[in-house]
Amino acid sequence: MSDILQELIAMAGRHARGRRTKTAISRVTIGRSELPTPPLPELCQPTALLVLQGTKTVLIGDRTLAYSAGSYFVYAVEAPATSQLIGASSACPYMALAFAIDIELIAGLLIDHRVAIDDDSFVTYTADDDLLDAWRRMLRLLDRPEEIPVLAPMLEREIAFRLLQGPQGEKLRQLARADGRLSQIRRA
Repeated sequence: MSDILQELIAMAGRHARGRRTKTAISRVTIGRSELPTPPLPELCQPTALLVLQGTKTVLIGDRTLAYSAGSYFVYAVEAPATSQLIGASSACPYMALAFAIDIELIAGLLIDHRVAIDDDSFVTYTADDDLLDAWRRMLRLLDRPEEIPVLAPMLEREIAFRLLQGPQGEKLRQLARADGRLSQIRRA
């Protein structure tokens, strides 16, 4: 496990309060559980989910996604799903970070930068060090709340940019384009 991931686990652990913790950074939520769960229905919102520790499966339609430490997935539209924590214990709790997708931010980045990425809609990916480092700097702000108003928007932009550069960037581009398939689904 990378040093960055270990540091993210420690920081998230310090700030997690219960199963789902809204942080002082409006777009960031910390998930934590010491117990496996049965399959639970949920409505996934446009979010990027990064698993720090433990294992989670999500059933969306007929596709099952398996997340493990260091993997991430982008939920580009609201979608009903069934999720289950299968790797969680008091010694090694499931921990994850969620970043709420801001469609206007994505659209602005698309105007500013041209990024060509292939689309593979239902696959989890291993987060690279650049994405993990952006998350690390974002979580460090939780220990310096006076810096959140200035630095969080820049880091939100960086995380969104790194997601756009990643293998699931096409989903985000479709979400931001008014004529894209995902945008049409979102409006329906």
